[in-house]
Amino acid sequence: MNDIHEQAIELYSKQLRLPTFNHYANVVRQLGSDKSYEEFLLALMKMELDSRMESSQKRKIKTSNFPYIKTMDELDCNQFEHLSEAFIYELASCDFVSKRQNVVMIGNPGTGKTHLSIALGVKACMQGMNVKFYTAANLSNELIEAQEYKKLMRIEKQLSKIDLLVIDELSYLTFNRHQSELLFKVIADRAERRSVIVSTNLKFSDWVTMFENTTMVTALIDRLTFKSHVLNMNSDHPYRSEHSNQGSDN
Repeated sequence: MNDIHEQAIELYSKQLRLPTFNHYANVVRQLGSDKSYEEFLLALMKMELDSRMESSQKRKIKTSNFPYIKTMDELDCNQFEHLSEAFIYELASCDFVSKRQNVVMIGNPGTGKTHLSIALGVKACMQGMNVKFYTAANLSNELIEAQEYKKLMRIEKQLSKIDLLVIDELSYLTFNRHQSELLFKVIADRAERRSVIVSTNLKFSDWVTMFENTTMVTALIDRLTFKSHVLNMNSDHPYRSEHSNQGSDN
């Protein structure tokens, strides 16, 4: 093929926003000369689709706000004393998101809660779902700030459209009445509509120590545990200490 044809293909690929079509020569080499035009076109179209899916996955992971990336492949399932490997990989299918179910992880520090939360979030992104990760403190602060600048409704609307909301470290600070109400509304609005993952070091009976508005605690727990998987992540052999060279984890 002469230079004029190559330049025209490159130009059309850009104008049609089909960048992988410019790499048609690779497809020709892979298919061989005995393949039909239809097979060549199908292979080229599949390459473009795969490229778009990969780009979309990367975008979703980037916008999810994960503090770092952890995957299911990096997870040592043997460290979880109360969870079977089969159950963990059932969660990794992300059917719980499709079914609008929640996951609540309860366990002492360093038992892999954050790692598992992020890994499930990454899996959801890979399946084309929209995910957002927050620590409870960051989410609370963002809601307070949004309200001060009269942007609360916009933030709440954005959060309501997220397929999976991950709230990590719900146990490291006490929320005042106003913060409690804002967090409650975000979680309550998702009930039976969207999924949420919550990780905490505290058993449910101790949640009253976190919220100034204690009357709301029961309602909050009811919302979270309805149609939910409650995971016992407690361990006498913390996951973090066994994997200290892999970064911090809760």
